[in-house]
Amino acid sequence: MMNQDVIIKVIELLGTFAFAISGIRHAAAKHFDWFGGYVCGIAVAIGGGTIRDVILDVPIFWMTTPIYMICTAVALLTVAFLSKWMEPLKNAWFVFDTFGLALFTIAGIQRSLDAGQAFWVAIIMGCITGAAGGVIRDVLLNNEPVIFHKEIYAMACVVGGLAYWGGIELGVPVGITAVVSFVVTCLIRFLAVRYHISLPILQGEEKSDGD
Repeated sequence: MMNQDVIIKVIELLGTFAFAISGIRHAAAKHFDWFGGYVCGIAVAIGGGTIRDVILDVPIFWMTTPIYMICTAVALLTVAFLSKWMEPLKNAWFVFDTFGLALFTIAGIQRSLDAGQAFWVAIIMGCITGAAGGVIRDVLLNNEPVIFHKEIYAMACVVGGLAYWGGIELGVPVGITAVVSFVVTCLIRFLAVRYHISLPILQGEEKSDGD
């Protein structure tokens, strides 16, 4: 079995690439230049993990090695030069975003557990790691954050986190637990989008211009 630290590092790098691809593609849709695309990609890739590490008061993960910046640069080049071949795969960008969400949720949970936090705290940190980068991306692009509307997003992180907790409690190896959590998180989001499943909408009075 692979060392646990190696597994989490691989998960973080895969999540970085997947989220960076998603952020850069959204920037491309808004006709940003390469620098703007890189900023959006890096914001999605490291935003949630940065917030998590600040809250946990641990060394910020991307400041220990340049590999995350390099990974985002590779994602930028991928979008710049290969997007026209990937364009026929209309759901490819949604898939990358979902993969990043699941991978970063797992990484956030395990990093929180390594910092000595309770599992309920770790699940919250997993949600922040997975979802906060998308919020930052949407703010930069002047879009309504997807986490607050449309399909299931953060709740997929919660359920995937609970699956991770269940595996750890049952003594399942970390690698297998991570795979199960990844599949659960992705499956929930895919099904939610496919069947238009969402949380109930809050009802309130419309504000007038004078309010």
